Amino acid sequence: MRLEGIHHITAITGDAPRNVEFYAGTLGLRLVKKTVNQDDPTVYHLFYADERGSAGADLTFFEYPGAAPGRAGEGMVHRVVWRVASEAALDFWAERLASEGTATDRAPGSLRFSDPEGLDLELVVEQTDDPPLTAAAPDVPVAMALRGFAGVRAYSSRPEASRELLSSLAFEPGAERSWEVRGERRGSFHVYDEPPAERGRPGAGTVHHVAFASLLEEHEAWRSRALEGGAQPTPVIDRFYFRSIYFREPSGVLFEIATIGPGFATDEPEEHLGERLSLPPAYESLRARIEPRLTPLPDPRARRRAAAAAGAGAPS
Repeated sequence: MRLEGIHHITAITGDAPRNVEFYAGTLGLRLVKKTVNQDDPTVYHLFYADERGSAGADLTFFEYPGAAPGRAGEGMVHRVVWRVASEAALDFWAERLASEGTATDRAPGSLRFSDPEGLDLELVVEQTDDPPLTAAAPDVPVAMALRGFAGVRAYSSRPEASRELLSSLAFEPGAERSWEVRGERRGSFHVYDEPPAERGRPGAGTVHHVAFASLLEEHEAWRSRALEGGAQPTPVIDRFYFRSIYFREPSGVLFEIATIGPGFATDEPEEHLGERLSLPPAYESLRARIEPRLTPLPDPRARRRAAAAAGAGAPS
């Protein structure tokens, strides 16, 4: 058995409208599911991904309105890394981010920046045979688009403590402090960096957990593998769009193993993903109470599509 790389990464935001403007607007991802946190249905759970909502491209956020800024520290993922196709793509993103007020740090093969709440992000040119997972943003050429996750970087002062568990989960050790998890179709890296002196503090702009992708029929077996590696996984939890188990690995990072499927088109057609509030069946009876309490969200994709169409029709 092999995990198919990263399934999704979940972070925290204190400002859902600004979050949507940045990820669906500036970064050109598709908001593929607008739902609620199933452990706290009074708050949003927003999912951004490629056009189909694929595992491997899915960055999600819990919104806690007004949440104080967090700080990544020991035992926390501190950077999300995406793939792009070329140095020309990095040039495109450096210019686009600068034009929208986001500072960047450019290096050969890499572009680093932060989202509006301080979450550390990086784009890397990475040669791979993995199929690209791109969104069809109206103002981002396909050749320049984000192509799915390359991996994550986490803080740990004792990464060796995680070796037994990661080996049980078929992670392969790489260069110093790095691991690769690769299946038949996709792979990604998980790197440990030395932590800062300051303690971490969960909050807006921090990662809550990282999920790795399992085939549906292998999910229970992965739970057994986690137990064998010394973890204490939860029972399988049905999240409607996928099934999940959770456990904290020895370095402190909260891991999830999530299934590829049933998928986001389970309750709405693919062409209309993310356009309305989706509630799993167990929460549908609460819609009249939940929906009025949620923050109204913008639609930057529609606005940018209209602007692009207006520009195309303007006289030269």
